Amino acid sequence: MNRKITCLGAVVLLAGAALFGQSPASDEKLNALRSLKIEAATITLAARDPSATKTMVRLTLRPAKGSNINVEVWLPDAAKWNGRFLGLGNGGAAGRINSASLAGPSNAGYAVATTDMGTAPNADSGVGNPEVWKDFGYRATHLMTVAGKQIVQAYYGKAPELSYFSGGSTGGQQALQEAQRYPEDYDGIAAAVAAHCRTPLHAYFLWNDQILKKQPFTKAQDANIMAAANEFMAAREIPAAAGKFVSDPRCTPQDIEAVIALARKKDASLTDDHAAALRKLFDGPRHAVSGERIFNGIPLGSSLEASHGHLYLFKWAFGADKKMEDINFGADMDTYTAKLAPYLSAENPDLRAFEKRGGKLVMTLGTADSVVPYHASIDYYERVAERLGGLDKARAFFRFYVVPGLSHGGGPGINQPPSLLDAVRAWREKGTVPEGLVGRHAEGGKVTLEMPIYPYPQRTGWNATKGSYEAVDGPRGGVDRIAERFRPAAAGE
Repeated sequence: MNRKITCLGAVVLLAGAALFGQSPASDEKLNALRSLKIEAATITLAARDPSATKTMVRLTLRPAKGSNINVEVWLPDAAKWNGRFLGLGNGGAAGRINSASLAGPSNAGYAVATTDMGTAPNADSGVGNPEVWKDFGYRATHLMTVAGKQIVQAYYGKAPELSYFSGGSTGGQQALQEAQRYPEDYDGIAAAVAAHCRTPLHAYFLWNDQILKKQPFTKAQDANIMAAANEFMAAREIPAAAGKFVSDPRCTPQDIEAVIALARKKDASLTDDHAAALRKLFDGPRHAVSGERIFNGIPLGSSLEASHGHLYLFKWAFGADKKMEDINFGADMDTYTAKLAPYLSAENPDLRAFEKRGGKLVMTLGTADSVVPYHASIDYYERVAERLGGLDKARAFFRFYVVPGLSHGGGPGINQPPSLLDAVRAWREKGTVPEGLVGRHAEGGKVTLEMPIYPYPQRTGWNATKGSYEAVDGPRGGVDRIAERFRPAAAGE
């Protein structure tokens, strides 16, 4: 099989050369790339792009039997290279490379790489295959980084001056795995809406899925429940945000009951069975035998519909034929955790090695995000502070923003012009600490609210006397900590 793949790679490479057309000036560099020896790798393409301003390299990495990692690297011409290497994260179950995502960073001067995380052609590649678990969890991103830097060295004749990583959702998992497992890989990391608490998060998806299949909600009911949460929590908001979204969904059981009651008052179609389901959904999954916390519940003011699905990890652990409704939250959850969590979850709070080398990290989460709820990231940040000896020591290299009203695919966006990546880079290279971001809330495609967002545990306050926003101290913690046995120590090769 390896022989056939190598031959096919040669055909693709030659076809690419013919398609893009080589100039004598670029042949030497292209030949250097084609002959480059990278451990466990086959280079399948090294060619100029049609604009003749960059070179594209594709390679396949097979570090173990059962592993198949695809990587793509774009290299701007030497005169346009900014001396930086950038790793880009993927999303969902990955399984493909979004080449278009490389265009912007490449045009901005970065030598940029991304990977399909070893899950091509789809998530079923991980069914019963521990090598794919390792690749998706951490290995593909690290090997992409190592290979990418070797390609940079071969092409430009020197190593990158600095290296950065930027990713969101699954890309946020990749980002924190890099900071935790391979602190030497990157000098700065931007982790947006980070799905780092991976296996407990998918237990939350399953919990919600089982409940919502037994007791469905219509889109109108879902919208009314969100509106009720926004209305009930409005008294705790600054005036400009009141009723638009929930800036801080941390709440008590009494708050949950009040939101359910208000939702039923606003929508007579919500029954006692709906109310019982909501209590479970807002509380979140617990172990069926011990009662231990596996994950927290759906945040108030976020979508029920978006909070379930993404169940491929259970197929990885139990097989493609396993019925999701048959998985229990007792022994099955123990089995699932033991198999996958040591590879997939990025929960180690010891970031001392990353901090010691001068690394900078910015992480964000949204309060209206029911795909990757905020709870686990708040707790992770608190555990980092505990491990390092205090909040000030964590804040010296790691800033975390809980963005009011941000959902996984919309809500108010973040704009720290022009990007989180630039904020990380300015911090790492110029010492410009990212003290605040800018949040924008849009309705009907128009920005209706713009407000500053301050790093946790600060929150945005309103000074009525001055008529201006200001940073105020916010509460710390306030979320149930996931039981330690659902956050087992990381395992490697």
